[in-house]
Amino acid sequence: MNTRIAVTGVVMGLMAALGTTAQAQQAAEQAPAMTPAEIETGRKIYFERCAGCHGVLRKGATGKNLEPHWTKKAADGNVQEGGTLKLGSSRLAKIIALGTEGGMVNYDDILSEAEIDIMARYIQQAPQSPPEFSLKDMLASWKLIVPVEQRPTRQMSSINLKNVFAVTLRDTGKLALIDGDTKQIWQILDTGYAVHISRLSASGRYVYTVGRDGLVTLIDLWFEKPQTVASIKLGADARSVDTSKFKGYEDKYLIGGSYWPPQFSIMEGDTLKPLKVVSTRGITVDGEYHPEPRVASIVSSHIKPEWVVNIKETGQILLVDYSDIRNLKTTTIESAKFLHDGGWDASKRYFLVAANASHKVAAVDTRTGKLAALVDTKKIPHPGRGANFVHPQFGPVWATGHLGDAVVSLIATPSEKREHARYREYNWKVVQELPMPGGGNLFVKTHPKSRHLWADLPMNPERENAEAVYVFDLTDLSKPAVKVNVARDAGLPETKALRRAVHPEFSADGSEVWISVWGGKTNQSALVVYDDRTLQVKKVITDPQMITPTGKFNVWNTQHDIY
Repeated sequence: MNTRIAVTGVVMGLMAALGTTAQAQQAAEQAPAMTPAEIETGRKIYFERCAGCHGVLRKGATGKNLEPHWTKKAADGNVQEGGTLKLGSSRLAKIIALGTEGGMVNYDDILSEAEIDIMARYIQQAPQSPPEFSLKDMLASWKLIVPVEQRPTRQMSSINLKNVFAVTLRDTGKLALIDGDTKQIWQILDTGYAVHISRLSASGRYVYTVGRDGLVTLIDLWFEKPQTVASIKLGADARSVDTSKFKGYEDKYLIGGSYWPPQFSIMEGDTLKPLKVVSTRGITVDGEYHPEPRVASIVSSHIKPEWVVNIKETGQILLVDYSDIRNLKTTTIESAKFLHDGGWDASKRYFLVAANASHKVAAVDTRTGKLAALVDTKKIPHPGRGANFVHPQFGPVWATGHLGDAVVSLIATPSEKREHARYREYNWKVVQELPMPGGGNLFVKTHPKSRHLWADLPMNPERENAEAVYVFDLTDLSKPAVKVNVARDAGLPETKALRRAVHPEFSADGSEVWISVWGGKTNQSALVVYDDRTLQVKKVITDPQMITPTGKFNVWNTQHDIY
């Protein structure tokens, strides 16, 4: 039997089982040939590398819509050659390899030529829906490894827990806990694949991680050597967790948000026992139904027993009241698509979140439970948590970088302090744009004790930018940023793969900045520690187990939302 006909039959059978549309069926019939092994390779790569921006169903969000009818039409304009639809594989392969100026990273140093060819053909096939994941499924996945009564009643080590760093080792599915005082690796633990964030309990005792395979792990820092004491699956893909922080609820609850299925789940904070699952499928701010509204980010309010839950595709911000889990109350606030990461202003009253595909930042007043502002920014803001400082001319500001533009935007934020009253006219305005050498910024960071603002560019296609960070002097923002070549300072061997400098993170006292040198899976990587005052290297932390380090989360700063 002709291979193309056989593969098309397999795809058509899958589509029929999933109840796909006639349009999708037609697209599958015209898709380029793939073997079952190639389809499985494409599925794995898409999940690991692409779904975060383009969606499990490929409907797009931060990234473009990649449904078959669009990928082929966009690639080759439906040009007919010899009576057969000209496929988009060649052009799609170039885009995957070289990236785009809009913020998509180049994959020519991450994927092989054969893998790029597979992906160019894979995204022309009909997308498949993963299975749903219920409370019953969560309960079946739940592992209580060390019950609460068998855990220490006090800290058993002499480690300064405030200055411990939780470091994601992305491609190994592990987390390194590093003593920030001695710069020694304290413990390396198995976690979910590509941990997106680590969060701290209100007490600072527990570290929670969530990976792109939907696995949440609960790590107890009070043991002599930290141990994973519980784990649970939220679904097939997840990005966000946070704890209950309001007085009287410390360490009581954990909330986790899924990319697939689109829902959030509430668990016991010290055991991860699942308590409730809430779907986020629904209507967008434009009034359209969306089948895949993913939970992009979650933060815990400091002034109410509430979580701020940001739904990517709908542009809806949910204030979830956890004072009564059984009779859950939720306030829905309309903002803009597509919501992503964000952070608190300096007062911890306002939460600012990037609606990155709308090129806006939404600000929520958690005291009144209403939208405070929608601020227009440059293309594709991506703040991480953002950065807070007092601008010498405009007063308190919160900063965000951009994936799609070469600036860091400073947004003036309200303050109830008497000495800041003169700055009120600037509230919720972009008051300054600090020039960067290109787009591709993921994180900006400062500290109340620092006079610097650090900005990375790991998604920039140019090696000289991706391997460096740029440091602004907060006492004189008219000066150009100082370029710090982190990859060179790491002293690692040159490789074909970019050694991306990513995610500046301050020590608890604000004196040091830690930056990951994110190399390839087969290359040595490192953390480079800088003196924030002098911008000079203090220490390079490397180890054979230090593979693809990305995000780093200082216990004290993460526990108290200091950025």
